[in-house]
Amino acid sequence: MRGYRVAAMVALSIGLSACAGRIVPPGASEYPAPPRGQTPPRTDHRPRPGTIATLPGGVQPGGPSVSRVPAGPARIVGATPLPATPVVGVPGSATAAQAGILAGPPVATLPITEEQAEAARAAFALSCPGLMRRTDTSGLTQGSDWQAACQAAGSVPRGGARNFFIRYFEAVQVGDGRSLATGYYEPEIAGSRDRRVGYEVPIYARPRDLVDVDLGAFTADLKGKKVRGKVQGTNLVPYDDRTAIEQGSLEGRAPILAWGADPIEVFFLQIQGSGRLRLPDGGIMRVGYDSQNGRDYTGIGALMKSRGLLGPGQTSMQGIVAWLHEHPEEGRAIMRENKSFVFFRELNGAPQGAMGYAVTGQVSAAADPKFVPLGAPVFLSMDRQDVTGLWVAQDTGGAIKGSNRFDTFWGAGETARSVAGGMSARGTAFLLLPVGTLARAGITAPGGTAGAPPQF
Repeated sequence: MRGYRVAAMVALSIGLSACAGRIVPPGASEYPAPPRGQTPPRTDHRPRPGTIATLPGGVQPGGPSVSRVPAGPARIVGATPLPATPVVGVPGSATAAQAGILAGPPVATLPITEEQAEAARAAFALSCPGLMRRTDTSGLTQGSDWQAACQAAGSVPRGGARNFFIRYFEAVQVGDGRSLATGYYEPEIAGSRDRRVGYEVPIYARPRDLVDVDLGAFTADLKGKKVRGKVQGTNLVPYDDRTAIEQGSLEGRAPILAWGADPIEVFFLQIQGSGRLRLPDGGIMRVGYDSQNGRDYTGIGALMKSRGLLGPGQTSMQGIVAWLHEHPEEGRAIMRENKSFVFFRELNGAPQGAMGYAVTGQVSAAADPKFVPLGAPVFLSMDRQDVTGLWVAQDTGGAIKGSNRFDTFWGAGETARSVAGGMSARGTAFLLLPVGTLARAGITAPGGTAGAPPQF
């Protein structure tokens, strides 16, 4: 959802260790798993407005939903992940092609249900225009590779989605295949379009003086690097941090979209990067990530845990929120240690991911585009049953970095909040790439050695 969501909130516990945190992208040989109970958030994957493409074959924006969990409180059911093929990683790999790929199991052997396959097919079809148009920075594919699957995706007969994936895709393991999956969701909090008693926490739109700088425009050595700040005299300086903004420094410099009722809920709205405001008249206002102040994210969960503030059973998002409410002054100071601050825009329609297409709860996931082509299906075989299955990588996140790191989107509502807030699963990831990807990399059989980067 583009922006800054926290890899949901054990993401909040993890998160609250890193979900929009500035974490160092793990190398291909590293197991990208922060301490259990802490999850990095996203700094830049939040929903934002845009036109949703109309696709042939009856594909609906966001696709059909899939029921991975029953309604109500989350109940963790364990599962045994499929084993990854042992491989010696390539230290410092910056892309999937550099990390090396291996053949995964035949797609027909993966435990994909028809329901999951149909939901993933619709999300994949929705993403196809972007998938074929975008440059694949993972180094694994090019746009034309997806043409056959994309053409077929809009005309799959009822009951034929699983066979569609079996026919057009092959499973690929990137690096050591060892995966970490967290979760995020679309929160709903109390808010008002106008300031009134009980609604006094500003939810800011992008400030007029916030400047984005593409450093790559100045020197090739800084290609892909960007900073944000403000002009002060003849200098570009860091933008106001959270403390300054909360003390009113943006007065006259940034529009206020709405007013929240609870500063803690607004704080976590920023971590998630998008959400719904439940208005006093019962209406709903949807907001999504527009920009961020350029300051580094600090996960407060990790801080609280290291300081002994959280007892057993308190490291979930719910436990952290309860502690902050019970200790308002200390809580405010801790939240201000996260200098990052998110600005919103009003959304008209479903939340969207980094590709500009609608994301679907229990189907869409965020990934690092340097290791996963955005729009590609991914099969996660994890140590939790609810997250195991087929997903589509339609989003990105500031803390979702490195190979086999995924942040799964669970939608809106209490069930989504409960599942995403405690999601931290480990196991094996297999990308589903167009048939022929392995052959181009010189890999002809499952269990083969890592292939060289594809040559185009």
